[in-house]
Amino acid sequence: MRRILIGTLVLALFGGALAQQIRIMGYGGQDPAILVRLLDDVIGAELAAEGITLSYEPLEGDFNAALFNALSAGTAADIFYIPVETAPGIIATGKVLALDGLIDTDAFIDTLVEAYTVDGSVYGIAKDFNTLAIFYNLDLFEEAGVEVPNETDTWETFADKLRGVAALDDDVYGACFPAGFDRFGAFAFATGWQTFDDGGATNLLDPAFVEAVTWYTDLVREGVAIQPSDIGQGWTGGCFATDNVAVAIEGAWMLGFLRNEAPNLQYGSTFMPIGPSGERGNFLYTVAYGINTDSPNRDAAVRVLEALTSPAAQQWVLEEGLAIPSRTELADNPFFLEETAEAQANATVFRGAADGNVLGFQFGNIGTDWMTPVNDALVAIMTGQASVDDALTEAQRDLNALLDRAR
Repeated sequence: MRRILIGTLVLALFGGALAQQIRIMGYGGQDPAILVRLLDDVIGAELAAEGITLSYEPLEGDFNAALFNALSAGTAADIFYIPVETAPGIIATGKVLALDGLIDTDAFIDTLVEAYTVDGSVYGIAKDFNTLAIFYNLDLFEEAGVEVPNETDTWETFADKLRGVAALDDDVYGACFPAGFDRFGAFAFATGWQTFDDGGATNLLDPAFVEAVTWYTDLVREGVAIQPSDIGQGWTGGCFATDNVAVAIEGAWMLGFLRNEAPNLQYGSTFMPIGPSGERGNFLYTVAYGINTDSPNRDAAVRVLEALTSPAAQQWVLEEGLAIPSRTELADNPFFLEETAEAQANATVFRGAADGNVLGFQFGNIGTDWMTPVNDALVAIMTGQASVDDALTEAQRDLNALLDRAR
């Protein structure tokens, strides 16, 4: 494990005390460079003046496995990333400090706070986030003479628009729909369905869930929507960049890909369509900072967490095009008012966090394994191997077994 020292590295006296070094554990890849820039450009001088230095320890490979090992061994850092999909399991270790009374959580988007709330206590502050949005190819809609998707669309009007564009040509599709809950789930939430009931059980045979599965998979079986692999792509963004797919459902992470891989593609964005419940459905994909209950420098760790999620830090992250900020006060940021396609897409993703039935991308203590039976069912239905009822009955049986083992 590499340790990257950030900030003033000499020991110095501040008010008679040695400088406190706060260790942070997070992702590898680009994150170490981003944190260095954030400290150097935004919060470094202030922290150094308070006698605080940082070391960043990227956990390469399987982050969640490495973090659980560190928590178990007592070697975890003062502050560490908490991915939303594994947050319940990480919090259940008892090694995450409750932040009630330490951090003002009112400053952050409610749904992000809820994603890290267990039994009434908050255990993480989201550093940034994403939701899903509808991205549409302006040229294909214009060629088809079909109105582009907009925020008033229901499932019915949205599907009709997709059918209109798909009628252009045999090689043109209305949308790219992967056989995965990480995209389909937003439509399930638009029916009012919840991942778990109050007793911690999942009901895949709930009529609301069946309705969502039927609507989603029928568009693929009609040939209106296509799976990424059916046109030689690995994900929805790749489909969209081919210019043969009118709509992609992705987050702001797709913007950099489009900038590099499809610079001439003219696109717009809007909110997810309104479902049978009268609301939209959406996911929150996020990572929070949490504090180790065993940190020997707890007060300094709280101060660093405040700095990392401060208005100044999040403004810098936003302007750099790195992520969507989690603070509510940035909703009216001038960046979101720019008329570029990227700025408007970012604004849509930001506002999607508070629009409809929005749930964290998390699945209790079993983590993302929860999705496997649902994904298998979607594949079976889309490829004609099983009916909706048969596929979901099998998925329910497999999921019950998973949940039983986790209890």
